[in-house]
Amino acid sequence: MNASCHRRGTLAALACLVAGAACDRPPAVPAGSARAPDGAGRPGLEASDEWPIYRGDPALTGVAQGTVPDAPRLLWTFKTGRPVKSSPVVGGGRVYIGSDDGHVYALDAATGRKAWAFKTEDAVEAPPLLAGGAVYVGSDDGHLYALDAATGALRWKHKTGDRILGSANAAPVAGGAPDRIVVGSYDFKLYGLEAVSGRVLWTYETGNYINGAPAVAGGVAVFGGCDAILHVVSLADGTRVRGVEAGAYVAASAALAGGRAFVGNYENTFLCIDLGTGAVAWRAGGGFPFFSAPAVSGDRVVVGARDKRVHCLARADGRRIWDFKTRGQVDSSPVICGDRVVAASEDGRVYILSLADGKELGSYEVGQGMTGSPAVAGGRIYIGAEDGVVYCFGP
Repeated sequence: MNASCHRRGTLAALACLVAGAACDRPPAVPAGSARAPDGAGRPGLEASDEWPIYRGDPALTGVAQGTVPDAPRLLWTFKTGRPVKSSPVVGGGRVYIGSDDGHVYALDAATGRKAWAFKTEDAVEAPPLLAGGAVYVGSDDGHLYALDAATGALRWKHKTGDRILGSANAAPVAGGAPDRIVVGSYDFKLYGLEAVSGRVLWTYETGNYINGAPAVAGGVAVFGGCDAILHVVSLADGTRVRGVEAGAYVAASAALAGGRAFVGNYENTFLCIDLGTGAVAWRAGGGFPFFSAPAVSGDRVVVGARDKRVHCLARADGRRIWDFKTRGQVDSSPVICGDRVVAASEDGRVYILSLADGKELGSYEVGQGMTGSPAVAGGRIYIGAEDGVVYCFGP
């Protein structure tokens, strides 16, 4: 799992406590190489088939366009040097993802071939952000890097006081100002940076580690962390709009939809919070901690939990609609794609579920746990695993 927004369960949990708070597995391939199985199609992706940010959009709703196959087929794999806990993003015909081997990789989305790799000074667990021709990604070395998406060349980097485990987010600011990049760090701070230069525009300090990605909508950034508060911060100047008691520390990212934030906490509770008033609209018990970020679409919220289940709740009141039991913890964050749910588990399987009733429609076993979250674009599913491999599934 990823100690960022969507994962790193055990690590984030221990950090917060310390701070006070069936298919055959594909054959192994050498590190840094790509393999496309014989006969695998290599269709190019349309420009609209993108997943440029962790959870798909700035509000982190976890909703993909198009369709996915009920029986996912392995199209290609790419082997890195260490486990992959980062979550991929997709854009311009490429897949961008980090690895515990310290690299950020750009891969051809159709074939898995490496376009470039950039070496940081430590593991890269954070998901990248693709915006304005640049890849923004945090590292355990405490830097936020801005890389040229085409070449991998360094544009700028900014040093924070501790590691960065969650994805950055981007938001335009009124008045013609450059887009702003917002990212949280384990130094307890949320940073607002100028996208082009990396200049710090403002910082917002919390009371503990920031684990996940800030969700962006309506001129605010919303995020939680180990101080057990859901923070709502102005994107313009970094001032606090409000703080909402989350009841326990928050290891995952929130999703924003309809003026509400949806997020789970470490004490087995999933919350729906009205952003206008700060009131908790409803609570749902899960029995186990939530390290998964939710997907929100229509009248439903889908989220994984450490009870080894994927849960589907009614968006209006938190009523349980269905749950699906896997064989491992579900720290990975599910994606809703049409009437399907794409979910991954530490049991080493990618599942395709019916959004209507939670029925399993198909699955693929890679043999190693997956705590990073899938990216879904162009009818394909991209995800990394603990075996250090990036997988691509499709029709």
